[in-house]
Amino acid sequence: MKPKILWQASQLQKNKSNLFKYEKFLFSKFRFKITQKYSTLLRWSINNPKNFWNTIWDFTKIKGIKVKNYEKSKIFYKNKFFKNSKLNFAENLLSKNDDSKAITFISENGLKKIRTWKELNINVNKLITFLNSIKIKKNDRIAAYLPNLIETVESFIATSALGAIWSSCSPDFGTNGVIERFSQINPKILIICDRYFYNGKEINVIKRLPFILKKIKSIKHIIIINYPNRSFLKFKKTKNKKYISWNSIMKTNPRNFKFKKFDFEHELAILYSSGTTGKPKCICHRAGGVLIQHLKEHQLHNEIKENDNVFYFTTCGWMMWNWLVTVLASKASIVLFEGFPMYKRYDLLIKLAYEEKITLFGVSAKYLDALNKSNILNKKKYNLKNLRTICSTGSPLSKDGFKFVYEKIKSNVHLASISGGTDIVSCFVLGNIYEPVISGQIQNKGLGMDVDIFNDQGKPIKNKKGELVCKNPFPSMPLKFWNDKNNIKFKEAYFNKFKNTWHHGDYAELKKSGGFIIYGRSDTTLNPGGVRLGTSEIYSEVEKFKEIKESIVVGQSWDNDIRIILFVIMNKNYKFDKKLIKKIKFQIKINASPRHVPSKIIKVNDIPRTKNGKIVELAVKNIIEGNEIKNKEALANPEVLNEFKNLQELKY
Repeated sequence: MKPKILWQASQLQKNKSNLFKYEKFLFSKFRFKITQKYSTLLRWSINNPKNFWNTIWDFTKIKGIKVKNYEKSKIFYKNKFFKNSKLNFAENLLSKNDDSKAITFISENGLKKIRTWKELNINVNKLITFLNSIKIKKNDRIAAYLPNLIETVESFIATSALGAIWSSCSPDFGTNGVIERFSQINPKILIICDRYFYNGKEINVIKRLPFILKKIKSIKHIIIINYPNRSFLKFKKTKNKKYISWNSIMKTNPRNFKFKKFDFEHELAILYSSGTTGKPKCICHRAGGVLIQHLKEHQLHNEIKENDNVFYFTTCGWMMWNWLVTVLASKASIVLFEGFPMYKRYDLLIKLAYEEKITLFGVSAKYLDALNKSNILNKKKYNLKNLRTICSTGSPLSKDGFKFVYEKIKSNVHLASISGGTDIVSCFVLGNIYEPVISGQIQNKGLGMDVDIFNDQGKPIKNKKGELVCKNPFPSMPLKFWNDKNNIKFKEAYFNKFKNTWHHGDYAELKKSGGFIIYGRSDTTLNPGGVRLGTSEIYSEVEKFKEIKESIVVGQSWDNDIRIILFVIMNKNYKFDKKLIKKIKFQIKINASPRHVPSKIIKVNDIPRTKNGKIVELAVKNIIEGNEIKNKEALANPEVLNEFKNLQELKY
């Protein structure tokens, strides 16, 4: 069957693209043949890593001292890019200093704040002055327990300016979840907001502070931000701790600050694995690697240009927040949204895209699916003339999701489904303007990334499902796991399955066209009768039922085999009965395969999910099989697991 092309760039769009400018840049350097063929560029970038990453530095105009050095090693993660090169991450993000807007903050109830580039520079400098006054130095950890505020971005930039190490959790993480993460890295400072809002509800965060301080003894200073346009919430102070309000810091006069340049490999930030299979791993990322990878993805894959307005729906506990903030290095402005994305109206974020003249609109596949099911959107409702790119990530985007974007949001838009992860703070596979958008597929590998699909024997395969791997080193590999002596956990996480090859843990397929289909995490694949099946084929069929709000599918160990169990949440005013079960099974059988048909379909009231909104199949699998859930704190709603315990339907 011929793949369905949903969109392709016009020749004029290609000629005006950053990707074409980059090709011409390569011609000036290496007499590289200009073809406007992505496959040619990709092949060269993989075969010439030293020259490729060197040209990315030059093309994106990274501020720093560049030493064109690529130190090869037989051990994958010990390869070093730009050894002895130096830069300051913050200096690159503070790429402008004028009166144009740098950051826009919008809350769910319409509260709006704007920070100009000049104001951003001044505020960061004030915070740097304060951090210097309390003797914060290189490699000190600064922890942030904050909503998606402008102050959060300013705190991150100031932290990196001093060579300190940033780590953040969004306030939807409960007290224990925060303690479990931050206690592993011994931060000197905690930056906390007094409250946040979600779906109209005010949540008091500051009252959690005494519990956090009791468990994390390393915290000596607390910076407190009060939520914009609200009176300050009172709290009980702990002895021997120093408190200061953000407003007090902003009233001080900043001192002149000269950006010190740190090693390309210098620690930038610590992110955390979801923790659904054990204690969250503290993934430490390097400043230079993150910067150069993000600049590549922003400018060459997503066509972000100076003065663009870039939006991504994310909390500051997810890697996409880091990805969004680095957009500042491309002299574009960013838009932060805080709250429930469908507060009082399903199309709240689409309205935001219209009003803020968004050029790149980033959301999760789950959001697009929910918007599709709401059935309230049509292309005539909003004139999204500024919108050039829509990004989708977080989970695989179904063919229905692709179709919905072009039919109901905008027909002339580059839909760039992307996939990577917290582990690399970036993408393995993503979009580009040269190739067409094919329904259900991610366009291609990222430049410089030799991504492939292996079978269980470690052999490359095409048009078949297997394990997503990367066969060559890349700058945004994590530097290490914090407190991981001899890199034992690090090697186990990425290099145990295939020798000297990055194994990412995604179940995926590489099409002959070069496009990718991601089927979800490979540790949740289904194996009925020993045949490996991805969960996405089942989800894509279940999503078509108007009766069903959401679903989760797992494999249950049963009778020396695995059987497929589908749990569904019903939409209001619809009945769960034998007739519906029969319809679901029939549709999965016809459109996926008889092997995909669930043995049991069971109605539930809710589904466990992470703080980032991802459904947690592994937690459900463990609970129905009577196994211990090792880290409930990683879940946003652990209480719902009780509904899955000792279900009668699963005992026969």
